[in-house]
Amino acid sequence: MSTEPETTEDAEPGTPGTGQVPDTVGGDAGAGQASGAEDAREAPEAEGAGQDPEAEAADAGAGAGKTSGTGSPEAGTGQKTEAEAADAGAGAGKTAEAEGAGQVSEAEAADADAGAGETSGTGGPEAGTGETAEAADAGAGAGKTAEAEGAGQTAEAEGTEAGAGQVSEAEAELRAQQAERERIEQRKAEKKAPIESGTKLSGKAADLLAAVRAVESGERPAATVFEESRPAPRRPAPEPERRPQPVAPQPVATSATPAPEAVQAVRRVLAEGGAPELLAPQVAAALGEGADEQLRADPWQLLRTPGVRPEQADGFARSLLGAECGPDDERRGRAVTGWLLEQAALAGHTALEMPALLAALAQRGVPEPDSAVQDAIAEGEALVFQDALEEDAGAPARPAAEGDEEDVERPVRVLVGLERYAMAEESLADGLARLVNSAPKQDGSAEDWERAAGAAQGSAAELIRAVARHGLVLHTGAEASLAELAALLTAAGTLGLRAWAAAHGPLGRNRFAALLRRSGPAADVRERADGTAAGPGDAPVATVSGLLAGVEGPGRDADGALDLDLLVVLDAPQLDVETAALLTESLPDGARLVLAGDPAVLWSVGPGRVFADLLAARICPQVASRRPDPGPLGELVSGIGIGELNQVEAPGKEVVIVPVRDAGEAVHRTVQLVADSVPRAIGVPAEETQVITPGHGGAVGTRALNAALKERLNPGPGRFGGFDPGDRIVHSPAPGRALPGRVVTADAEGLHLSCEGGTVVVPKERVEQSVRHGWALTAHQAVGSRWPAVVVVLPGDAAQALSRPWVYTAFGRADRHLSVVHGVEQALPRAVAEVPAKPRTTRLPVLLAPQISGM
Repeated sequence: MSTEPETTEDAEPGTPGTGQVPDTVGGDAGAGQASGAEDAREAPEAEGAGQDPEAEAADAGAGAGKTSGTGSPEAGTGQKTEAEAADAGAGAGKTAEAEGAGQVSEAEAADADAGAGETSGTGGPEAGTGETAEAADAGAGAGKTAEAEGAGQTAEAEGTEAGAGQVSEAEAELRAQQAERERIEQRKAEKKAPIESGTKLSGKAADLLAAVRAVESGERPAATVFEESRPAPRRPAPEPERRPQPVAPQPVATSATPAPEAVQAVRRVLAEGGAPELLAPQVAAALGEGADEQLRADPWQLLRTPGVRPEQADGFARSLLGAECGPDDERRGRAVTGWLLEQAALAGHTALEMPALLAALAQRGVPEPDSAVQDAIAEGEALVFQDALEEDAGAPARPAAEGDEEDVERPVRVLVGLERYAMAEESLADGLARLVNSAPKQDGSAEDWERAAGAAQGSAAELIRAVARHGLVLHTGAEASLAELAALLTAAGTLGLRAWAAAHGPLGRNRFAALLRRSGPAADVRERADGTAAGPGDAPVATVSGLLAGVEGPGRDADGALDLDLLVVLDAPQLDVETAALLTESLPDGARLVLAGDPAVLWSVGPGRVFADLLAARICPQVASRRPDPGPLGELVSGIGIGELNQVEAPGKEVVIVPVRDAGEAVHRTVQLVADSVPRAIGVPAEETQVITPGHGGAVGTRALNAALKERLNPGPGRFGGFDPGDRIVHSPAPGRALPGRVVTADAEGLHLSCEGGTVVVPKERVEQSVRHGWALTAHQAVGSRWPAVVVVLPGDAAQALSRPWVYTAFGRADRHLSVVHGVEQALPRAVAEVPAKPRTTRLPVLLAPQISGM
């Protein structure tokens, strides 16, 4: 087994950013050769991937069409365009491929400089699979196929012998008639074929539809709403497809399907305003009953549709209102205020401070921001709060004088938020107070609990003792700390408690269930959710969504509360305020709640930072696990958690760094690792290896990587909406949820998926919005899950997307092996040391403050 380094530099096992380049996994034939980019000029790196990890590159100034190829059969799956010849007869678009050597011959162009720096070809028989631009001039590249303008047919020279260039008049007439018939049939077929979304639109209508599709797919980054705009213009990346992935909660509930007549009425109004009629179902669902009348009365209500931006709603309003439309229209001010608060929620905030909201309104051309906010509050579209601020902890306390309590004005901050999240946060605070202030149900004597704690070890014993006496307990720790939670559920089961655990996703659920079965008789469950007796292989573990929906877990009692005595929530940092409020409201009186998780991972996709706020409030016992994750991977991730990117010894190739110079090489190396190197050297098959990258867009986003991995691992025509049986996918049935699985088949019902043992049928109209290929994921999609092997891709243009929580989360998804495709140089250790989680504005700490005095 070859272990030659990937480059000519010294290679040693270690950590990115330390200046050393460790061995690749198993080595590569021809690993020391440079990519084809060096044979011309080195292709410029993509620009658009450097966005927030949770944001999917909407602008995508990635320049994906300038990706350098790499020397391997699979390398052509990255998007590549050959240089268009500037002069007639220049053959710059033709590249001689050196078979197997990963090298590219020089362009055979008369003008040697024609496009030489754009894209290098790649070695290997399949390397040219990227789309190739035709020569710009008619005479360029002699010998190429000339496309017939009207029919798209190829005119072939059919001379049977030298000099037979003429055909009879009758033959010419027959050929002309045949070509005309084929052209007519083709045009008929095009009319009958379904029109793809947006393909027949242009101008503002196409832009508006693209914006809606971008938010449905998660491509529009919400976190940038309140950031300063960058002066440099962005170029759109020429990406071939847009497969959405919800990365933030939709602000509009779309559970009820609007009536066909309501959709048709909205369609007519949209057509009058020049908006895409294809948006009618989304608009009707967002506005509800009388949506068409609401649009006519207030065209800016279009902003309630996810994906529509103020400038697009302005254009729609101008078309409907004409001269009556103006920037000072109070309807516009109210609508933009609501839109900004929705965007803040997508960025994780449950409310906005008044100065930030006023500044954002002014930035979007609202002449009187104060009036706009007051109008929104008066109409009930927003709520205002005045939260008292704590005095500076470092300042000396002012002695209180008699009778001056009412005279002293405490500093306050004014917040504005949407009712939906304000009510959820207040409900959550009330539910947590109920757990903290009420005595838990006495199941088992104090001696029994102490006996169970004595049988445990270390911090597991502390956890059992804390749960015995308190209704709410926080538990912090990494992967190894799950053993302590398993010990708690085992002890609770022996004491007769109806104890259940809930994980963020199915992978986490199945992993913890396996741990429970290994650790003892914790699977002593009374009943399944459907009332049938539990079998010996059943474990009391569900997903949070399945537990709340009633399709998993113990079900609900006669009062509607969850039928349990103890609930342990794993991956607690993933709880947003709405989900956390539903959980606490669903607990019966006397129940115990344990929120457990790793505080260093990325926060929830939805608004809020529940776990972090609770840790800061200190209203209940907190048990920190003292079990470190073992091995080189545990050492590496633990160091990242405290801001240090340490060099670790990896004798078993547990950590491998693969340096790359550009986006094309990053795609090539990733495919090579997943399909060949990791299975051969580590023994982990491709289906158990997960790729993680910062975003969805750009030259090395999930779309580009999934396209390359599909071509290598499961090539096919994509007959079912871009998918084929056997494709690895991720299904998002609701915003913020990601279910990994595979495509089984497709029929009239829709796309049939197998997701962690369950069968899911996605209607064909929902496939585009809710299903993506899943060989490559973002860190937010991967949180809560672990795989035997993980390949983290860090292209050079991803430097701005990196933060300590992102790196910690991505690296921590690996169980046995981690490969880092590394092109960010010193940006990685700098992000680990200096870039913490982005702050979120929430009200939960203020709402919990009165509970501190009761501790």
